[in-house]
Amino acid sequence: MPYAPAVRPALLAIALMGLAGCGAPVPSIDYEILGTFPHDPAAYTQGLLFHDGHLLESTGRYGESSVRRVDVPTGEVQARVAVDSALFGEGLARVGSELIQLTWKSGRAFVYDLETFEVVREHVYDGEGWGLCYDGESLWMSDGSSTLERRNPQTFAVVATMEVTAGGAPQRRLNELECVGDWIYANVYQTDRIVRIDKRNGEVLGEMDLSGAPLSARRPGDIEAVLNGIAYVPETGVFLVTGKLWPKLLALRLDG
Repeated sequence: MPYAPAVRPALLAIALMGLAGCGAPVPSIDYEILGTFPHDPAAYTQGLLFHDGHLLESTGRYGESSVRRVDVPTGEVQARVAVDSALFGEGLARVGSELIQLTWKSGRAFVYDLETFEVVREHVYDGEGWGLCYDGESLWMSDGSSTLERRNPQTFAVVATMEVTAGGAPQRRLNELECVGDWIYANVYQTDRIVRIDKRNGEVLGEMDLSGAPLSARRPGDIEAVLNGIAYVPETGVFLVTGKLWPKLLALRLDG
């Protein structure tokens, strides 16, 4: 039975509204998996970075949060400091000879000596802490929304905020961050996506789909064991990525 003429304009309007809400698709970033390394399957990875031949990692969960130095080839934890059991560790960034670790809902950021892991001071902030990275000038911080905050690395004061968009729509659930040149790479929480953000305007200009990562690298059957953790090795241009509770660390080379 054909649609009545009076119904057609309404259907057309709905269709056009749907099209108007869809931006241009975000280009895919191809990558090659170069290999895997062991990763502590009990580490609830929240922040990850590479420095001086080692991984520096922040782990979360109440009563299990820590900051650690990890040997990449073996996955051995070479140094570790526990976070107060009442706090939930989050993102991690290195600023010179210090590390800064966020906490989830406590509004406290701890500054550690890079070598000793001794807490040397503390910052306070409003809202939730998720991901953190340092671009050599500013700290960038996520809170699970589509907004990134740019912060002063010495005072931790907010300098500016930036809305992140993908195809014209807000890109929400930004989590762990890695600053690389003009880009910020971000895990999208509870997905297998890593997005590449232009830090000049917040536009997502590419994304990696890690759904094809080997099952042996994951922890199947655990809904909390999601992709989270991006570290860049500037000497080789390789990315090291993992997930919460994953038994492997993946080494990736991007094609574009």
